Amino acid sequence: MNSRETQQERTMKKIIIPILALIILLLMVAWLAGSFNSKVRPGFEQPASTIVNSTNYTVIKSRERIFESIAASITAKQATIISSRLLARIKKINVRSGDNVKKGDVLIALENNDLSSSVIEAREQVNAMSARYTEAHSNFQRAKELFNKKIASQFDLDKSKADYQSIKAELTAAKQSLAQTQTTLSYATLRAPINGKVIDRFAEPGNTAQAGQKLLSLYNPLSLRIEAQVREQLALTLTQGQSITIDLPTIQKTLTGLVEEIVPAANTGSRSFLIKVSISYQESLLPGMYARLLIPAGHVEKLYVPNSSVSHAGQLDFVNVLIDGQSQRRFVRLGESSKPGFSSILSGLTDRDIIVTPQ
Repeated sequence: MNSRETQQERTMKKIIIPILALIILLLMVAWLAGSFNSKVRPGFEQPASTIVNSTNYTVIKSRERIFESIAASITAKQATIISSRLLARIKKINVRSGDNVKKGDVLIALENNDLSSSVIEAREQVNAMSARYTEAHSNFQRAKELFNKKIASQFDLDKSKADYQSIKAELTAAKQSLAQTQTTLSYATLRAPINGKVIDRFAEPGNTAQAGQKLLSLYNPLSLRIEAQVREQLALTLTQGQSITIDLPTIQKTLTGLVEEIVPAANTGSRSFLIKVSISYQESLLPGMYARLLIPAGHVEKLYVPNSSVSHAGQLDFVNVLIDGQSQRRFVRLGESSKPGFSSILSGLTDRDIIVTPQ
């Protein structure tokens, strides 16, 4: 009998224990799900302080001009390369990179001993021919007088005239030869063709200058301008003489330039036009520096709200919108603002929304 009761108790335990474990598990799941907590009905709570101690701002749509930023470079309108016309050794270079020069300053001196000797020789040749010319001219004048007096024959007159004209031609040739040698000698002294600044020098004293080889590069700082490749749709809206805003990030300045030239042929690879913009002189600007052209590209409608009405929660931005007398939180996406003290709203608000700003 006892053994039968013991077996029934064991059977009951096997049934009851899993049931109790299941009940406990269900109770734990219900507790974790918040079934035993008081429920709050979804909705917006209306704090009295938010409505009473607050200011309202009505969102108004504004129309603004937008600009497209075009990468550009600073270039020199007046720039030149100094090179030699002679094959000669460089005797002296008087400038280095960054030096300021004036038009006519001696930049480079080449060895010119042979050229100086040629000039002296040509000058002496002119002197000798001048003496012969004087003698031939006197003989010709004398022959004309004797011929008029019937003392000299026509043959003597013609001969003296031929000698005179021949020596005159030789004197002219000697003078031309002197001028040519003097010009060649002047090539040994390289002078600055413009007022400007030395960009770089590509040779040193003792080097042999080849004809056409660049030795120095110069530019005029007063002739700096901005050049940029502008896409054709935008470039065709520009006109010569139009004012353009120029951003110079390196020196943190903004200038106003004038469209100086629009090259009337598009780049077939990029479908863009070369635009050249003149600017006023800036001492801190150098050729090759980066700039940006801010070209008008139409209009856009923007919404603005005061900065004080925008709240932040981590990386999220939100404002309080007044709807049916209640303040409701609404998340917004901010954009770049051009209005001091106000934030630009890209999405989340519409025109005429009323923003509640707590005091």
